[in-house]
Amino acid sequence: MTKNIMIVGVGGQGTLLASRILGNTVINEGYDVKVSEVHGMSQRGGSVVTYVKYGEKVYSPIIDEGEADVILAFELLEAYRALPYLKKGGKMIVNAQQIDPMPVITGAAKYPEKIGEKLTDAADVTAVDALSLAKKAGNIKSVNVVLIGVMARNSEIPYEKWVETIKTTVPAKFLDINLKAFKAGYDA
Repeated sequence: MTKNIMIVGVGGQGTLLASRILGNTVINEGYDVKVSEVHGMSQRGGSVVTYVKYGEKVYSPIIDEGEADVILAFELLEAYRALPYLKKGGKMIVNAQQIDPMPVITGAAKYPEKIGEKLTDAADVTAVDALSLAKKAGNIKSVNVVLIGVMARNSEIPYEKWVETIKTTVPAKFLDINLKAFKAGYDA
């Protein structure tokens, strides 16, 4: 059985590192893994989407609408945009943070209201204040690893296996903060 996970955020949030941690962890568990990164205007805070599929044999990394078992969303609006991809009975893990996109910053558009409520009305959502947990871990840029921790808690893969992967995937100078961030998310 194939597992489809979509990671969505904005440029600079570390979605690609999160997908590497996830991909490396499931590879280490013996699964076939395909990863596809779809970059928007990532350098300017635009949407970044990563698909991670794993199972006994995976032929394509692409996840179509209604196919995602899990959506890991680093920001509320990106979660809302990704909602059509969540399959019936799927799970959404959301950082309860609002990051204004460029049209909102310039005044050309308004940030949609009550996104959190719209998400919980439509899906099984776990909302986490990942930014606060990342700050406590020592760096606000570790929101990505906090969210991986939340997802790991709900996976069949043991905690220690995730930690092993983080140790081999994250640069040494950021390891302590990321291990704290992962534990904070796992315990949240």
